[in-house]
Amino acid sequence: MRLGSTSRRCSLLCCIVWCLCARAAEPPAVAVSRELVIRPQADTAWNEQVEDARRVFQSAAGELWRYFPDRTLPPILVEPKGGPIVLHRRGPAGEYYVRLDTGHNLWAQHAYQFAHEFCHILCNYTEREHRNKWFEESLCEMASLFALRRMAETWKTRPPYPNWKDYAPALNKYADERIEKAQLPGGVSLAEWFCYECQPLYENATLREKNTIVAVALLPLFEKQPEHWEAVTYLNAVESRAPQDFAAFLRQWRDAAPEKHRAFIGQIARLFEIDL
Repeated sequence: MRLGSTSRRCSLLCCIVWCLCARAAEPPAVAVSRELVIRPQADTAWNEQVEDARRVFQSAAGELWRYFPDRTLPPILVEPKGGPIVLHRRGPAGEYYVRLDTGHNLWAQHAYQFAHEFCHILCNYTEREHRNKWFEESLCEMASLFALRRMAETWKTRPPYPNWKDYAPALNKYADERIEKAQLPGGVSLAEWFCYECQPLYENATLREKNTIVAVALLPLFEKQPEHWEAVTYLNAVESRAPQDFAAFLRQWRDAAPEKHRAFIGQIARLFEIDL
Protein backbone atom coordinates (compact mmCIF):
# COMPACT_ATOMS: atom_id res chain seq x y z
CA MET A 1 0.00 0.00 0.00
CA ARG A 2 1.39 3.41 -0.95
CA LEU A 3 1.60 6.05 1.73
CA GLY A 4 -0.21 9.28 1.08
CA SER A 5 1.56 12.62 1.50
CA THR A 6 0.16 13.05 5.02
CA SER A 7 1.28 9.57 6.03
CA ARG A 8 4.71 10.18 4.57
CA ARG A 9 5.06 13.44 6.53
CA CYS A 10 4.03 11.70 9.75
CA SER A 11 6.46 8.89 9.11
CA LEU A 12 9.28 11.35 8.43
CA LEU A 13 8.42 13.36 11.55
CA CYS A 14 8.44 10.22 13.70
CA CYS A 15 11.82 9.26 12.28
CA ILE A 16 13.28 12.69 13.11
CA VAL A 17 11.86 12.61 16.65
CA TRP A 18 13.24 9.09 17.20
CA CYS A 19 16.71 10.15 16.01
CA LEU A 20 16.73 13.20 18.26
CA CYS A 21 15.66 11.16 21.27
CA ALA A 22 18.25 8.52 20.56
CA ARG A 23 20.93 11.17 20.26
CA ALA A 24 19.82 12.79 23.51
CA ALA A 25 20.10 9.44 25.26
CA GLU A 26 23.71 8.98 24.22
CA PRO A 27 26.29 9.66 26.94
CA PRO A 28 28.28 12.89 26.53
CA ALA A 29 31.46 12.56 24.55
CA VAL A 30 34.65 12.32 26.60
CA ALA A 31 36.71 15.42 25.95
CA VAL A 32 40.25 14.09 25.54
CA SER A 33 43.28 16.06 24.50
CA ARG A 34 47.01 15.59 23.98
CA GLU A 35 47.38 18.89 25.79
CA LEU A 36 47.28 18.26 29.52
CA VAL A 37 44.39 20.26 31.00
CA ILE A 38 44.55 20.65 34.80
CA ARG A 39 42.02 22.84 36.58
CA PRO A 40 42.34 23.59 40.30
CA GLN A 41 38.86 24.23 41.64
CA ALA A 42 38.25 27.53 43.40
CA ASP A 43 38.78 27.11 47.14
CA THR A 44 40.04 29.31 49.96
CA ALA A 45 42.66 26.64 50.77
CA TRP A 46 44.59 27.78 47.70
CA ASN A 47 44.81 31.18 49.38
CA GLU A 48 43.64 32.82 46.13
CA GLN A 49 46.63 31.35 44.31
CA VAL A 50 44.71 29.08 41.95
CA GLU A 51 46.84 29.92 38.91
CA ASP A 52 50.03 29.34 40.89
CA ALA A 53 48.74 25.94 42.00
CA ARG A 54 47.82 25.06 38.41
CA ARG A 55 51.34 25.83 37.23
CA VAL A 56 52.84 23.60 39.92
CA PHE A 57 50.53 20.71 38.95
CA GLN A 58 51.27 21.29 35.28
CA SER A 59 55.00 21.21 36.01
CA ALA A 60 54.80 18.02 38.11
CA ALA A 61 52.61 16.19 35.61
CA GLY A 62 54.68 17.40 32.66
CA GLU A 63 57.79 15.63 33.94
CA LEU A 64 55.91 12.33 33.47
CA TRP A 65 53.58 13.23 30.61
CA ARG A 66 56.45 13.81 28.17
CA TYR A 67 57.06 10.04 28.17
CA PHE A 68 53.51 9.26 26.99
CA PRO A 69 53.60 10.68 23.44
CA ASP A 70 50.57 8.73 22.22
CA ARG A 71 48.27 9.25 25.22
CA THR A 72 45.36 11.64 25.48
CA LEU A 73 43.46 12.46 28.66
CA PRO A 74 40.31 14.33 29.67
CA PRO A 75 40.74 17.36 31.94
CA ILE A 76 41.82 16.80 35.55
CA LEU A 77 39.93 18.77 38.20
CA VAL A 78 41.88 19.29 41.44
CA GLU A 79 40.59 20.15 44.92
CA PRO A 80 42.98 20.97 47.78
CA LYS A 81 41.25 18.90 50.48
CA GLY A 82 39.57 15.53 50.91
CA GLY A 83 42.48 13.32 49.84
CA PRO A 84 45.02 12.60 48.55
CA ILE A 85 42.95 10.49 46.19
CA VAL A 86 41.83 10.25 42.58
CA LEU A 87 38.15 9.36 42.55
CA HIS A 88 36.73 6.48 40.57
CA ARG A 89 33.74 8.69 39.78
CA ARG A 90 34.26 10.68 36.60
CA GLY A 91 32.77 13.97 35.43
CA PRO A 92 30.03 14.37 32.79
CA ALA A 93 32.65 14.72 30.04
CA GLY A 94 34.98 12.10 31.50
CA GLU A 95 36.94 14.50 33.73
CA TYR A 96 39.11 13.07 36.50
CA TYR A 97 38.55 14.29 40.06
CA VAL A 98 41.72 14.57 42.16
CA ARG A 99 41.58 15.60 45.80
CA LEU A 100 44.72 16.52 47.72
CA ASP A 101 45.50 17.32 51.32
CA THR A 102 47.39 20.56 50.96
CA GLY A 103 46.89 24.25 50.35
CA HIS A 104 48.41 27.74 50.27
CA ASN A 105 51.87 27.87 48.69
CA LEU A 106 53.33 24.51 49.77
CA TRP A 107 54.59 23.91 46.25
CA ALA A 108 56.70 20.82 46.96
CA GLN A 109 53.82 19.18 48.80
CA HIS A 110 51.45 20.12 45.97
CA ALA A 111 53.76 18.52 43.43
CA TYR A 112 54.42 15.40 45.51
CA GLN A 113 50.76 14.62 46.11
CA PHE A 114 49.57 15.50 42.63
CA ALA A 115 52.27 13.46 40.87
CA HIS A 116 51.20 10.39 42.87
CA GLU A 117 47.54 10.73 41.84
CA PHE A 118 48.49 11.58 38.26
CA CYS A 119 50.47 8.34 38.10
CA HIS A 120 47.33 6.40 39.06
CA ILE A 121 45.64 8.01 36.05
CA LEU A 122 48.55 7.01 33.82
CA CYS A 123 48.27 3.45 35.18
CA ASN A 124 44.60 3.33 34.13
CA TYR A 125 43.64 2.68 37.75
CA THR A 126 40.56 0.56 38.43
CA GLU A 127 38.18 -0.05 41.33
CA ARG A 128 39.09 -3.72 41.27
CA GLU A 129 40.85 -4.81 44.44
CA HIS A 130 43.64 -7.35 44.11
CA ARG A 131 46.60 -8.45 46.20
CA ASN A 132 49.23 -6.76 43.98
CA LYS A 133 47.76 -3.29 44.12
CA TRP A 134 50.63 -2.33 46.43
CA PHE A 135 52.88 -2.30 43.36
CA GLU A 136 50.85 0.44 41.66
CA GLU A 137 50.93 2.41 44.91
CA SER A 138 54.71 2.02 45.02
CA LEU A 139 55.06 3.14 41.40
CA CYS A 140 52.98 6.21 42.21
CA GLU A 141 55.15 7.03 45.22
CA MET A 142 58.12 6.74 42.89
CA ALA A 143 56.39 9.07 40.39
CA SER A 144 56.28 11.71 43.13
CA LEU A 145 60.00 11.41 43.80
CA PHE A 146 60.83 11.29 40.10
CA ALA A 147 58.73 14.37 39.33
CA LEU A 148 60.17 16.43 42.18
CA ARG A 149 63.76 15.64 41.23
CA ARG A 150 63.11 16.46 37.58
CA MET A 151 61.25 19.64 38.50
CA ALA A 152 64.22 20.73 40.61
CA GLU A 153 66.38 20.56 37.49
CA THR A 154 63.80 22.16 35.20
CA TRP A 155 63.14 25.06 37.57
CA LYS A 156 66.81 26.02 37.61
CA THR A 157 66.39 27.41 34.10
CA ARG A 158 62.66 27.24 33.22
CA PRO A 159 60.54 27.78 36.34
CA PRO A 160 56.81 28.57 36.02
CA TYR A 161 57.68 32.16 37.00
CA PRO A 162 61.18 33.72 36.84
CA ASN A 163 61.19 34.47 40.57
CA TRP A 164 60.51 30.80 41.40
CA LYS A 165 63.99 29.75 40.22
CA ASP A 166 65.32 29.93 43.78
CA TYR A 167 62.70 27.39 44.89
CA ALA A 168 64.34 24.58 42.88
CA PRO A 169 66.58 23.38 45.77
CA ALA A 170 63.51 23.09 48.03
CA LEU A 171 61.93 20.64 45.58
CA ASN A 172 65.07 18.50 45.64
CA LYS A 173 65.25 18.66 49.42
CA TYR A 174 61.64 17.52 49.77
CA ALA A 175 62.39 14.44 47.66
CA ASP A 176 65.76 13.72 49.25
CA GLU A 177 64.32 13.75 52.77
CA ARG A 178 61.84 11.04 51.78
CA ILE A 179 64.47 9.03 49.95
CA GLU A 180 66.81 9.12 52.95
CA LYS A 181 64.10 7.74 55.25
CA ALA A 182 63.18 4.89 52.88
CA GLN A 183 66.44 3.04 52.36
CA LEU A 184 66.66 -0.75 52.45
CA PRO A 185 68.39 -2.08 55.56
CA GLY A 186 72.15 -2.38 55.11
CA GLY A 187 73.20 -5.44 53.14
CA VAL A 188 69.58 -6.41 52.30
CA SER A 189 68.45 -6.61 48.67
CA LEU A 190 64.99 -5.59 47.49
CA ALA A 191 64.20 -9.26 46.83
CA GLU A 192 65.20 -10.28 50.37
CA TRP A 193 63.26 -7.40 51.89
CA PHE A 194 60.17 -8.25 49.83
CA CYS A 195 60.33 -11.90 50.90
CA TYR A 196 59.69 -10.75 54.49
CA GLU A 197 57.34 -7.86 53.74
CA CYS A 198 55.15 -9.20 50.93
CA GLN A 199 52.32 -10.50 53.12
CA PRO A 200 51.52 -7.14 54.77
CA LEU A 201 51.63 -5.50 51.32
CA TYR A 202 49.32 -8.12 49.83
CA GLU A 203 46.86 -7.38 52.64
CA ASN A 204 47.15 -3.58 52.60
CA ALA A 205 48.23 -1.80 49.41
CA THR A 206 48.80 1.58 51.07
CA LEU A 207 51.45 0.92 53.68
CA ARG A 208 53.23 4.15 52.80
CA GLU A 209 56.56 3.48 54.48
CA LYS A 210 56.85 0.14 52.66
CA ASN A 211 55.57 1.62 49.37
CA THR A 212 58.28 4.26 49.58
CA ILE A 213 61.02 1.71 50.21
CA VAL A 214 60.00 -0.06 46.98
CA ALA A 215 59.76 3.32 45.22
CA VAL A 216 63.27 4.34 46.23
CA ALA A 217 64.68 0.97 45.16
CA LEU A 218 63.07 1.30 41.69
CA LEU A 219 63.78 5.01 41.19
CA PRO A 220 67.30 4.67 39.69
CA LEU A 221 65.96 2.32 37.02
CA PHE A 222 63.29 4.80 35.92
CA GLU A 223 65.63 7.78 36.12
CA LYS A 224 68.13 5.99 33.90
CA GLN A 225 65.50 4.86 31.34
CA PRO A 226 62.57 7.27 31.71
CA GLU A 227 61.19 6.45 28.27
CA HIS A 228 59.77 3.29 29.84
CA TRP A 229 57.37 5.22 32.06
CA GLU A 230 54.92 4.59 29.23
CA ALA A 231 54.84 0.92 30.26
CA VAL A 232 52.60 1.73 33.25
CA THR A 233 49.78 2.32 30.75
CA TYR A 234 49.41 -1.48 30.58
CA LEU A 235 49.68 -2.26 34.29
CA ASN A 236 45.93 -2.85 34.65
CA ALA A 237 45.27 -3.98 31.08
CA VAL A 238 44.21 -7.50 32.08
CA GLU A 239 41.71 -8.26 34.82
CA SER A 240 42.64 -11.42 36.67
CA ARG A 241 39.81 -13.22 38.44
CA ALA A 242 42.03 -15.36 40.65
CA PRO A 243 44.55 -14.26 43.32
CA GLN A 244 48.01 -13.98 41.80
CA ASP A 245 51.47 -14.06 43.23
CA PHE A 246 53.65 -11.10 42.28
CA ALA A 247 55.57 -13.04 39.63
CA ALA A 248 52.35 -13.88 37.77
CA PHE A 249 51.26 -10.24 38.01
CA LEU A 250 54.53 -9.06 36.46
CA ARG A 251 54.27 -11.63 33.65
CA GLN A 252 50.75 -10.42 32.93
CA TRP A 253 51.98 -6.82 32.77
CA ARG A 254 54.90 -7.75 30.51
CA ASP A 255 52.68 -9.69 28.11
CA ALA A 256 50.18 -6.79 27.90
CA ALA A 257 52.87 -4.20 27.19
CA PRO A 258 54.35 -3.46 23.75
CA GLU A 259 57.56 -5.26 22.85
CA LYS A 260 59.66 -2.12 23.40
CA HIS A 261 58.88 -2.14 27.14
CA ARG A 262 59.10 -5.86 27.90
CA ALA A 263 62.84 -6.03 28.59
CA PHE A 264 62.48 -3.11 31.00
CA ILE A 265 59.70 -4.90 32.91
CA GLY A 266 62.07 -7.85 33.02
CA GLN A 267 64.66 -5.60 34.71
CA ILE A 268 62.11 -4.69 37.38
CA ALA A 269 61.38 -8.37 37.91
CA ARG A 270 65.05 -9.17 38.35
CA LEU A 271 65.31 -6.65 41.19
CA PHE A 272 62.84 -8.92 42.98
CA GLU A 273 64.83 -11.97 41.79
CA ILE A 274 61.91 -13.03 39.61
CA ASP A 275 62.63 -14.69 36.28
CA LEU A 276 59.93 -13.88 33.74
